[in-house]
Amino acid sequence: MGRFASTASLYEHLRPPYPREFFRTVTRKLGLTKDSSLIDLGTGPGLLALGFGPYVGRVVGVDPEPAMSEAAQQAASGAGRHITLIEGKAETLPRDIGTFDIVTIGRALHWMDREATLARLEELVACDGTILICASFSVADGRNPWLDGYNEIRRRWSPAKLWEEAGKGTRTHRDLSAFFGGSSFQPTELITVETSHLVGLWDLAKRMLTYSSSSPEALGDNVEVALRDVESHLASFHHDGAIAETIVSTAQIVKR
Repeated sequence: MGRFASTASLYEHLRPPYPREFFRTVTRKLGLTKDSSLIDLGTGPGLLALGFGPYVGRVVGVDPEPAMSEAAQQAASGAGRHITLIEGKAETLPRDIGTFDIVTIGRALHWMDREATLARLEELVACDGTILICASFSVADGRNPWLDGYNEIRRRWSPAKLWEEAGKGTRTHRDLSAFFGGSSFQPTELITVETSHLVGLWDLAKRMLTYSSSSPEALGDNVEVALRDVESHLASFHHDGAIAETIVSTAQIVKR
């Protein structure tokens, strides 16, 4: 069982969402149409694949975790959408899968083997195609006053090794110039969409379980006490059970 198997049922609904305006903005910027094809690597529960689905034609999602692929399939069925789901990694994709106008990667780049992934991207990305490295996260500039304490509780309960790996993953995700250095691909423009919404206190507490470093598998017998700890912290920030959250959603354009 993969390290995200225990998060699959929670990830789709509890992670910071990609708002509709994000997908509309990126679609306009790139001029996507129903003739455009898209493959989402590390698709998880299909957040990017389903979000871009209404704006493009062929959509393929790829993930090595069976539980995530199942979650993506259920989400697609619930939305009345069709996406082709492949269990595996970029480097294990069949050679006859073809090329794509858009290759999206969410919070998955740090789990990928750099050399193998770059070699496969050379084959997957159409000659004038685009790679999009996407993320959606709570802003850390003080407008989410609950965030620092929240992350400190997550760090406190996470096994030290997994927390260190999570920090390394965050740095890798952001250092795209290093990741793509020496390849034919280079980061160009960054698309940023900022939104605010209300999230339920209990949903925000349970969000901690969607991260590999504080997943149910990582926390083990400490799940309930860790949830009570973070819920107690969040209690002073809610209004009628809801907490305001400002989110920034980003798409880094990477081109040949």
